[in-house]
Amino acid sequence: MKRKSFIRSSIGALTASYLPAIPKISASEDETLLVSPVFLKAGDLIGITAPAGYITTGEIRSAVQKMESWGYKIRIGETIDKRDFTFGGTDEERTTDFQQMLDDPKVKAIMCARGGYGVVRIIDKLNWEKFKLKPKWIIGFSDITVFHSHLNKNFGIASIHSKMCNSFPDDWSLAEPMQIETIESIQLALSGKKMKYSAISNQQNKLGTADGVLIGGNLKMLETLAGTRSDINTAGKILFVEDTGEYMYSVDRMFWNLRRTGKLSQLKGLIVGGFKIKVDEDSDDFGKSLQDVVLEKVKAYHYPVCFDFPVGHQKNNYALKCGIRHRLDVSPDNVILKEI
Repeated sequence: MKRKSFIRSSIGALTASYLPAIPKISASEDETLLVSPVFLKAGDLIGITAPAGYITTGEIRSAVQKMESWGYKIRIGETIDKRDFTFGGTDEERTTDFQQMLDDPKVKAIMCARGGYGVVRIIDKLNWEKFKLKPKWIIGFSDITVFHSHLNKNFGIASIHSKMCNSFPDDWSLAEPMQIETIESIQLALSGKKMKYSAISNQQNKLGTADGVLIGGNLKMLETLAGTRSDINTAGKILFVEDTGEYMYSVDRMFWNLRRTGKLSQLKGLIVGGFKIKVDEDSDDFGKSLQDVVLEKVKAYHYPVCFDFPVGHQKNNYALKCGIRHRLDVSPDNVILKEI
C-alpha cells in the first residue's frame, strides 16, 4: 500500500472510532480532511462570548437584536460585562466561558463579541475533543485570527472571518449601505450561501487565477503565531491579510517574516485587505508604500496578488469562510473571489 493511501486510511479509521488523537500530519495539509461545520437554520442557537477584550451587554444589544431578526436564538456568555483590566474577565473566566460554548451541543455557532487582545493567552487551555466530533462555526476577526489559524492548522475545520458584535450599529437608520451589507454577509455565510465578492482593480495587482483553500486574517497575529502549534500551513492556499495601527516599517518586517518562514513561496494567491498605517512623526519616512513592501517580497513568485480587498478593520469588512475552497481571479478590470 502506498504511504499516502495508508495515512489517509489510518486517519479515516481514527475518525470512525472517535478516538481523540490528533493525526501526525497537520489536518490542513491534506484537503480531503477539510471539514465545514453544519450551516445554521432558523431557531438555531448562537453563543456570544468575549475571549479577548471586554464588552458590555449594552454594546452587544444591537448585534443580539439583529441576529434574532435573522431567526436565531442567542445565548449571552458569562464573560459579557466582566472585566479584568483590558480583558473580558480573567484568563480562567474567558477559558471557562469559551469552553462551555465549545462543549454545549445546543450552541451551533460562537460569535466572538469583539477583538482586542487575549485569545493567545487561552488557546492552549482549551479542550477541543468535543468540538472536533461536532464542529460549530467560530466567528470573528482581528485577535480571533488565533482561532482561525489554530482550527485550520490542527483540525482542518472551517470558520468565519467577519465583523463582530462591536461593529453592529446602534442606529441602523444612520448606517451606511456598505456597513449593513457587510453585516448581512455574516448571515449569508452562516446559512450556507456560497460567497462571492468583487473589488476594484488596483494598477499594482499581479494578474492571474488561482484555486485553493482560503486562509488568513490579521497579519500581526499570523506573525505572532509563527513557530507555534497554531501556525498556519500556507502551501497550496490562498492567503488573505489585513492590519491596523502598525507603522510601515513594522508591516515590512511582518511581510519579511512571511517570506523568511516560507509562507509566501508555495501560495496559490495573495489577497491584501485593508491596512491602516500609523504615521511615525518622530522618525524618518520609511520610503515605501504598502504595495512596494508586498511586491518586493513576492516578486520571485508567479501567483496572483490583489490589493484593497474589502476585508479588515474597516466598514467594508465582508464575511469570509476560512478553510473553504475559493477561486481568486485578478484581471485588469476587477478582482473576484468566490467559493467553489
